[in-house]
Amino acid sequence: MANLLSAPATLAAAVWSQDKSNAVLRNTVLAIAGTMVLWLSAKIQIPFYPVPLNLGTLAVLLIGAAYGWRLGLATVALYLAQGAAGLPVFAGTPEKGLGLAYMLGGTGGYLVGFLLAVAAVGWLAERGFDRNFFTTAVAMLIGNALIYIPGLLWLGALFGWDKPILEWGLYPFIYGDLTKLALAAAILPGAWFLVNKIKGRK
Repeated sequence: MANLLSAPATLAAAVWSQDKSNAVLRNTVLAIAGTMVLWLSAKIQIPFYPVPLNLGTLAVLLIGAAYGWRLGLATVALYLAQGAAGLPVFAGTPEKGLGLAYMLGGTGGYLVGFLLAVAAVGWLAERGFDRNFFTTAVAMLIGNALIYIPGLLWLGALFGWDKPILEWGLYPFIYGDLTKLALAAAILPGAWFLVNKIKGRK
């Protein structure tokens, strides 16, 4: 416990520590870099069953874990602001629309869930949940749930609860999300191990 309390709270802090002289530059660079990762990940489609695997949610959860809840939340908020301004940063843009018109469509609730998820995962990561496979998996599972809850509620409100909302917005993505959860649970503790080894921490 003493080692955890004395160690940097997040991976970002372990790699690039913050002080008064560099706070604005550091956080600006990391936030912009994070939005670029989110933009790129939203465009990646990997063949999978029963639907292609999109890496957008994985990027949201990893940014929350790596950045912590404050910087992670600011990064995702900046990403959503870019989308609201009409930049083609989301999956399916510009083909399915741009800006607020796209955000108020079927994916709107999931975008709100991005904010909830990045904050929750970041908060848990700051308390050491990203240091081993099992607690990382728990954090990722919570983050996924916080994406789906507003996403499904939005779909139901938008299209009506008489429609197959779960078949549209949840069931096809379960296998892919479990795969991404396992991937994140392997990546984060591994990244901590490498950073600590490089920095000479135990």
